Amino acid sequence: MSAASCLLSEDPFLCSICLDVFTDPVTTPCGHNFCKNCINEHWNSDVQYLCPVCKEMFNTRPDLRVNTLFSEMVSHSSEQQAAKPGEVPCDVCTGTKLKALKSCLVCLTSYCETHLEPHLTAPRLKRHQLIDPVENLEDRMCMKHDKPLELFCKTDQTCVCALCSVLDHKTHEFVPLKEEYEGKKAELGKTEAEIQEMIQKRRLKIQEIKHSVDLSKEAADREKAEGVQVFTALMESVERSLNELIETIEEKQRTTEKQAEDFIKELEQEISELKKRSSEVEKLSHSEDHLHLLLNFLSLKAAPPTKDWTEVSVRPPYEGSVVKAVAQLEETLSEQMKKLFEAELKRVQQYAVDVTLDPDTANPKLILSDDGKQVNHVDVRKNLPDNPERFSSGPCVLGKQSLSSGRFCFEVQVKEKTKWSLGVARESINRKGQILLNPQNGYWTICLRNGNEYKCCNNTPLCLSLKSQPQKVGVFVDYEEGLVSFYDVDAAALIYSFTGCSFTEKLYPYFSPSPNDGGKNSAPLIICPVNETE
Repeated sequence: MSAASCLLSEDPFLCSICLDVFTDPVTTPCGHNFCKNCINEHWNSDVQYLCPVCKEMFNTRPDLRVNTLFSEMVSHSSEQQAAKPGEVPCDVCTGTKLKALKSCLVCLTSYCETHLEPHLTAPRLKRHQLIDPVENLEDRMCMKHDKPLELFCKTDQTCVCALCSVLDHKTHEFVPLKEEYEGKKAELGKTEAEIQEMIQKRRLKIQEIKHSVDLSKEAADREKAEGVQVFTALMESVERSLNELIETIEEKQRTTEKQAEDFIKELEQEISELKKRSSEVEKLSHSEDHLHLLLNFLSLKAAPPTKDWTEVSVRPPYEGSVVKAVAQLEETLSEQMKKLFEAELKRVQQYAVDVTLDPDTANPKLILSDDGKQVNHVDVRKNLPDNPERFSSGPCVLGKQSLSSGRFCFEVQVKEKTKWSLGVARESINRKGQILLNPQNGYWTICLRNGNEYKCCNNTPLCLSLKSQPQKVGVFVDYEEGLVSFYDVDAAALIYSFTGCSFTEKLYPYFSPSPNDGGKNSAPLIICPVNETE
């Protein structure tokens, strides 16, 4: 059946009242068809029951019956819709082009449901290859020979027709399009699996990053809470010290005022006595009676002596009060700082790494223990291969373990040594000849010289003032933060920190026991297990 005969004309399917495709078609007794709603509204608005088409009049409002045939035809017509813009039209339909259901790669024609039926029933046509509808089927024809492209040239990686295989590509390797299609489809499946795997990895990375942000927020909240607690305690301590200082000064002032008041009362009492005596002396000195003057003179002369006020003074007792109060506050702050660093040290020690010394990097004058945990310097040079990793002149050795991200720490005993150097070094450092320890050359270290001179080996060496000599030194590295810190393990005190570093290579633990100095510096550097502080 052709598309035209399928559709007939659209007129039989149009309601003569609304001029649109029937909705719920019903038939009047005179045999004409309308939408159920249209004819009902027409008769509701008219006093006479006339057929809108033939004008036949009905005495009573007729019963309307559903037109089953029209309903099915309208339904079938709606299923086979005309091709919309962007959809592939049927190449066989005349007039209104219906939407194609399949395209035939043999006929190079696209078919709607009706015109596709022979390809589904006729034995000869059933062998044709049908695909989802596509446009421009002529692009599937060989431009040179006007034959279907049904082979794939593996040599030129292009689609060709049967004539191409015996003419232009006769020495090439061919496979049927379907075979190459299956291979490429398998490759696409593999590629899709790889892409999905990459997507999954990135989703997991997103989750990891979000989890890291959550952990960071939790850590930030803890730090803020701890900071508020610590600084609140410090402010309370400062306020308490200030109040105590003010109270002490005011108490001393009250004592001073009381002492001055007592002195003044005593002085005023003496002045009163002296005035009384002055009056008696003056009265006696004006006496004309010789006998009276002589008899009373002795009693005046024998009057009790007054106090010597020459050395008596009232001095402010406040000198040094503020200095003393600040010194006490400093001591309190030092105690608080120690507690804080002990907490920080405990967190740092969570990143402990089991470091062992790398014998391939050790200078020939260094002796390493069998377990790779101790190193000291001797005067005799061992006969070792001068491999690129080995330090040739400096008494140095690196650890086997490296860091290229994250954090790590290790601790080293430096007890009984007069010289040493510790820290980390980047992988590309110069290991031959003279070595200058500074960040510019790839070393982040501190050192001890002459038994008590501690220095930061920066681009400009910096002397460090330490309250006590460390017996065990810890090294902590935060790669992303660009931080290298050194701490006194026993004193739980920070020695020095390199900050704002930019790391782009692997970092290795660096050790130098320094020359033994005739036995004065023969004690080894010992890598110790990291025991978290209590």
